[in-house]
Amino acid sequence: MLERPAHATKITCVKKTIIIHYHEISLKGHNRGWFENHLQQNIAATIKGLTYESMRRFGGRLLIELRQDSPVEEIVGRLTRVFGVANLAVAVDVDASMEAIKSALVELISQTRFGSFRIDTRRGTKDFPLNSQQVNQQLGAFVQQLSGAEVRMENADAVFFVELVGPRAFIYVSKIPGAGGLPSGTGGRVLCLLSGGIDSPVAAFRLMRRGCRVVYVHFHSFPHTTLESQEKVRSILRILSRFQLQSQLHLVPFAEVQREIVAYAPPPLRVVLYRRFMVRIAEELARKEKILALVTGDSLGQVASQTLENITSITAATAMPVFRPLIGDDKEEIIRTARQIGTYDISILADQDCCSLFVPRHPETMSSLEQVEKAEEGLDIQRLVQSALQEATRETIFPDFSSQG
Repeated sequence: MLERPAHATKITCVKKTIIIHYHEISLKGHNRGWFENHLQQNIAATIKGLTYESMRRFGGRLLIELRQDSPVEEIVGRLTRVFGVANLAVAVDVDASMEAIKSALVELISQTRFGSFRIDTRRGTKDFPLNSQQVNQQLGAFVQQLSGAEVRMENADAVFFVELVGPRAFIYVSKIPGAGGLPSGTGGRVLCLLSGGIDSPVAAFRLMRRGCRVVYVHFHSFPHTTLESQEKVRSILRILSRFQLQSQLHLVPFAEVQREIVAYAPPPLRVVLYRRFMVRIAEELARKEKILALVTGDSLGQVASQTLENITSITAATAMPVFRPLIGDDKEEIIRTARQIGTYDISILADQDCCSLFVPRHPETMSSLEQVEKAEEGLDIQRLVQSALQEATRETIFPDFSSQG
């Protein structure tokens, strides 16, 4: 058992602080404060209702001071889903003095198994009397004397991190990865066409990670299909809303549009025409809400509607930018992300979505714009779009934090 050196004062009441680091925000120059404000507001909203002492920004970090009764695991679990956070750590918080730091290290060493180690010191402010290298050398000698472990600069069993920020020192042994990216609300608003399958939730996640607030539209064919697809997207959004706290969902009935397409258009072009109407309706919704772009889960060549020719024909139906963040990904890459964010198990549940209704046996894979425009000549496009919009409903979906899986 380790013995406490005589010169290391025992910490009678260990104070814990979660120290939050961000990477991309620090590169924002004069706009950095605006991004930091968004991040702090998002963090405060994410851990609202959980017990902690205070939150403040200092030295290029965000500090959450904990109380004895703070639910640390719950707070950490939620923080890992806040975009803009590079990593975080639960640190021992002591006075910025070598004596206090050594005492904190004694506590951490007693809880850590290692045969090799290194010290990693960072100074958030430059008012500490020793530079980082000098602190590393003195603390390294102290830990080596105390533990008998060897110093190893590469692939050490344990890394003891020391951050010196003004009058405080934060000491910890592990960094917890964050979600990265940019804070929600800093990248504008986009409208995602959410099917309930594997791909579109991942596409939404990618845009959220770039700071966008994502609004959703789901097309359904109830009562010609069951309500399962609507329930699926609600369940998916309870997970995705962990990343932006709440989500707006537009539910648009689509059966009438499909019936008219079936009546007047060639069967091989039905799927392309369905999707052209979806982007038209989505564009109208977006413009009403002053949203600037649409998002889809298209991956080039994955299904018949996602060939280059059909994507071109579909995109021509809207003047609004259409973002396709998965366009170059294969299915395994998309599934990997879906598992990571927690939507995969819901997405693979069987359901009857609108695209399962009136699907042709042999869909066209190489449509031309001339073909699809000719096929639409017998359709009253504006009437069908406006009719669908009039029947649309809107819901607000809140996050489910009951499972952090």
